[in-house]
Amino acid sequence: MMQKPITIDSTEKPIVFFDGVCGLCNKLVDFLIRKDRHQKLTFAPLQGVTALAKLNEKDRCDMDTLVFIDRKGVHYRSTAALRISRYLTGGWSLMYVFIIVPPIIRDWVYRLVAKRRYAMFGKKESCRLPTPEERGRLLP
Repeated sequence: MMQKPITIDSTEKPIVFFDGVCGLCNKLVDFLIRKDRHQKLTFAPLQGVTALAKLNEKDRCDMDTLVFIDRKGVHYRSTAALRISRYLTGGWSLMYVFIIVPPIIRDWVYRLVAKRRYAMFGKKESCRLPTPEERGRLLP
């Protein structure tokens, strides 16, 4: 079966796909919403309909992977996190300098945390619902 290409069109904002039931992932989304003061990013759980429409099955099923789509393509794990940092205010965009570290090293650290995140930060029964302030930024 042919995989559909992962893209966003020129009218769409970049999308951060996250594990909607992960406590750490939800804290990350809260942080990103606060630090993305220009509201350039949108967010969607990997378990949601936006992920179903935009991502292939492999990407939707890998709950240990942060997925980020911007106009330059699809990015995973530490590369996704670093590309997301470029949209943040308050000096957080400087984190992008770590892109020079080889992905094999960055992703080793990323996977170490990802495998333990439920034990460390908990797991919710269902995906988060957007607050009134988050509507339009948190996609279904």
